[in-house]
Amino acid sequence: MYLKAKSVLDRVFALILIVVFSPIMVFVYLLLLFTIGRPVIFTQKRPTKDGRIFTIYKFRTMTNERDEKGELLPDEVRLKGVGKTIRTLSLDELPQLFNVLKGDMSFIGPRPLLPEYLPLYSDFQKQRHLVLAGITGLAQVKGRNNLSWKNRFRYDVFYAKHVSLGLDIYILFLTIVKVIKRSDINQEGKATVEKFQGNRKED
Repeated sequence: MYLKAKSVLDRVFALILIVVFSPIMVFVYLLLLFTIGRPVIFTQKRPTKDGRIFTIYKFRTMTNERDEKGELLPDEVRLKGVGKTIRTLSLDELPQLFNVLKGDMSFIGPRPLLPEYLPLYSDFQKQRHLVLAGITGLAQVKGRNNLSWKNRFRYDVFYAKHVSLGLDIYILFLTIVKVIKRSDINQEGKATVEKFQGNRKED
C-alpha cells in the first residue's frame, strides 16, 4: 500500500520541486554552458526496479579535457572550479527530478548504478532492484561514496526489504544534513567512486 502511495507522492512532489527550483536549474544550466560548455546535461543508461534500463539526467560537472593521445584525463583532474562547486552542493542532481516525474526513479531508494554491474551481482545484491532507484538512499546517508561496496549493498538491500514511511523520513532528514555539511561526496582523493568488480561471496 505504501509503495503505491509513494509513487504518486514522488511524482506530485517532483512536479512541485521542478517549478520551485526552475530558476536555479536555469542558472546552473547557463553557468555550466559558459564555463564547461556543451553538453550541459549528462545522460547515461542506468537500471532501476527489476533491472529495467532508463536514461538518467544530471548536470555535467567535469570538463572534456584530454591528454596528447586524445584520451580523457582522470576524473579528479576534470572535476574543478564551477563543476566541483556544483557537485559539492549536490546541484548536479536536480535534473533527476524529471526522472522521478517520469516514474523511472523515486526520491528515496538505492542509487542507480551502471548496467555493466548487473551480471556481477550475487543473488543477495540483486535484491536492491526490488524497488525503484532513488536520488538519495540509506547507503548515501550512511557514508555515501566513502562506503565499501559490501556495506553499500547491505544498506541498499535492507532498504529494499524494509521500505516504509518512517524509514523514508529518516533518510530524507539525514540527506538534508549531509547536503548542508557537504560530507562524503567523493572517495578520498577521487572524484568518483571506484568501479564495482563483483564478488559473489559478499552478502
